[in-house]
Parts: sequence; C-alpha cells; structure tokens
Amino acid sequence: MTAAIELEGPRAGHIAGDAQELVILLHGLGADGNDLIGLAPNFAQVLPEAAFVSPHAPYPCDMAPFGRQWFSLQSREPAAIMDGVWAAAGHLNAFIDKELADHGLGEDRLALVGFSQGTMMALHVAPRRSRPVAAVIGFSGMLTGGELLASEIKSRPPVLLVHGEADEVVGFGAMAAARECLEANGVAVSALARPGLGHGIDHAGLGAAMAMLDERLG
Repeated sequence: MTAAIELEGPRAGHIAGDAQELVILLHGLGADGNDLIGLAPNFAQVLPEAAFVSPHAPYPCDMAPFGRQWFSLQSREPAAIMDGVWAAAGHLNAFIDKELADHGLGEDRLALVGFSQGTMMALHVAPRRSRPVAAVIGFSGMLTGGELLASEIKSRPPVLLVHGEADEVVGFGAMAAARECLEANGVAVSALARPGLGHGIDHAGLGAAMAMLDERLG
C-alpha cells in the first residue's frame, strides 16, 4: 500500500484546539492552496469560530509549468481518471483524518468546499467516508465514477452544486448529471445555475455557499 503524501497548505481562522468548525478548501487543476484560501474571510462571516485550510494537491501539474493537480487529465479515458481519483483520495482522506484529530472535531463539524477538480475530489471522497461530513459545496465541477456510487456509498452528506452556464472548462451539463446521480443514491442536493458565468465563482455562488455553511455549521 502506497504511503499517503502528507498534504499541507495555507491556513486561516482559528488554530487547532480552538476551532469549533473546520472547512477544507480543495483547489482546481493547475492552481494550489493559495487559490481558495482567499474565500476564508467570506466564510468566516458566518463561521467566526472556524479553522480554514486549503491543502496543495499532492502532485505537480503535468499540463503546465506551475501549479498542482489532484490527478492527471493527460488521458481523458474514464478508467485512467478513476485510477487517479482513487490514488488522490487516499492522500486526501489521510489529510482529513489528521485535521479532524488535530482539531478535536468530528465529521459533523467539517465542510468540504471544492472548485473544479477539487469539486471532483470532494464529491468522490465525502460519500465514501463512513461518517457524513456536515456539508459538501462544489463549484464548477463534476461527479466522477457515478456508476460505481451505488455500490460504494457509505454516507450521504448534503451537497450544494454551483455552476456557470457559460463554463468553458467543465460543461454546464455536468451539474445536472451529478445531481441526478447523487439524488438517485439518496443524497440531498441543492443546485444553483449561474447565467453568463464561465469557469469561476461569483457573488451569488459565494452567497449560496455561505448560506449553506451557516445552515449546516453556524
């Protein structure tokens, strides 16, 4: 069994032992943890006692001279993508377990927030953990391995999906496909379509995420 790569990244908010909630932010392909930690001040408005951490993905990006990746997209074959997702999931789960232990918190005080490839990781990992996290929020992503979920699902955390209708990187239809599959497996899903928005996060999407964090953890 391959040893987990120890992930780390920028932090904000409360320190270990002092936080009442934990929010883990998962960046997209070619970025790193610094890309999403800037959301922490917004989320802290509804979770003032939370700790925020945005880990750098485990691998250097193989499609750019900078940034990180959770898994390679050099091959778009579903089997190759799933192999990459499963490999990254081991590292991410180890990171989640360590963060929860360090903060003395359970999954019921944890939210996963992803963007693009980070959303793919959040939607893969969360329902396969034995205990449900408080919330999963996915911007501009997709669900990988949906056909396997029925046989692999272990928990059903509530999910918010936000996607721009003009997304030029991950097609807008990915949101409906993810919602359909998750709901078919008993997961409660809210979805917000953003007209005219490309591959990004806007104020409305950010507001929806803040509302869900407030509802589930505030």
